[in-house]
Amino acid sequence: MGKGLSNDRQKQPPEALSVTEFTSRVKEHVESRFADAWVCGEISNLVAASSGHVYLSLKDDTSLLRAVIWRGTRQLLAIEPSDGLEVICHGRLEVYPPRGTYQLTIDALHAIGTGALEARLRKLHASLESEGLFAAERKRPIPTFPRRIALVTSPSGAAIADFLKTLFLRWRATEVIVVPSRVQGAGAAEELAAALATAARIRPAVDVIALVRGGGSLEDLWAFNEEVLVRAVVASPIPIVSGVGHEIDVSLADLAADLRALTPTDAAVQVSPDGVQMVAMTDSLGIRLQASLKRSLRATRDRIDHLTRAPIFADPNKVVRDRDSLVQQHAARLNRLVNTAIQRGRERLGAAVGRLEAGSPLKLLSRGYSVTSLAENYGKHGSTALRSTAGIDPEAIIVTHLADGRLWSRVERITNDADKD
Repeated sequence: MGKGLSNDRQKQPPEALSVTEFTSRVKEHVESRFADAWVCGEISNLVAASSGHVYLSLKDDTSLLRAVIWRGTRQLLAIEPSDGLEVICHGRLEVYPPRGTYQLTIDALHAIGTGALEARLRKLHASLESEGLFAAERKRPIPTFPRRIALVTSPSGAAIADFLKTLFLRWRATEVIVVPSRVQGAGAAEELAAALATAARIRPAVDVIALVRGGGSLEDLWAFNEEVLVRAVVASPIPIVSGVGHEIDVSLADLAADLRALTPTDAAVQVSPDGVQMVAMTDSLGIRLQASLKRSLRATRDRIDHLTRAPIFADPNKVVRDRDSLVQQHAARLNRLVNTAIQRGRERLGAAVGRLEAGSPLKLLSRGYSVTSLAENYGKHGSTALRSTAGIDPEAIIVTHLADGRLWSRVERITNDADKD
């Protein structure tokens, strides 16, 4: 037993490494072999940290690879990463000794094909269209003669040169204020939206905003399909002309803008009048105005010549005499009409007086008639003549009104035509 134990002690184990030493060797071996790696997969478990770093996983049917995009790299990416997007990434593998894990540090990222991007684009287009963000009735007119234009684009791209060259060849009476922004890569949509808000705050206010970018792939132009930029275009208080990419490229920002231009060059055309055409039009209007003034002057001279030959200028007093004669004729006619009207009025008045006198009670009294009433009612308001013997008491005092006076009598007896002796 003792001999066996002694033999076991004589068998020394190989030299052991500490965890740190082992991890360091793995880190050195692995990182050197995968310092320039391309990996394709589907993004999942994406988390955008408040620090600006993005943590995610790349997966396929059987495996999962953790990855990170540092904040400085994120702004250089072609597109904004999102869950479910199939991508091909470039980066290097890094081992994290404190946890004994490894991850891919991504420095470039591209979508695999355009299928996934197009699917996202169609989905977002349908959602925003249902809200009415692309409706024609919400589009505003673009000023014909803008005095100030805000140009939102990359200051280092070809689009700004194309826009300014075309604009100043057409119309120089416009001030252009460049609001710089990135137009490609992760975070570009947010930067463009902020640039639009900045352009809207410029004082004195601009008349129109031009949002332009040169051509590229769907991935290159993806910032102009981001929801944050589309909503910023809709919310702008200043009309926006969008000229993104080539003629065949149509972004969601184009659809939301008040006017879609085919290219940056076309955007310059849409926001400016044609100076050459304006000069030609001005010259044409000047010629037409001069011809019109000449015609008006000739017509005025002819009219003056015609007036100078009028009889009034040969004998001005004739007009006064003619007017005086006409006034006298009207006055004489008016006098005749007045006299005729007075005479007819007098005749009608006399006839009316005759009819009144013929029907006067006094006239009847002079012909032998009389009016009798009770003495007790005589002289009172509303007293009436007696029309019947009914209600007359014997011994009643009556008053008989004749043409030349009144008789006061006492009733001795009352008889009726119906009574017989």
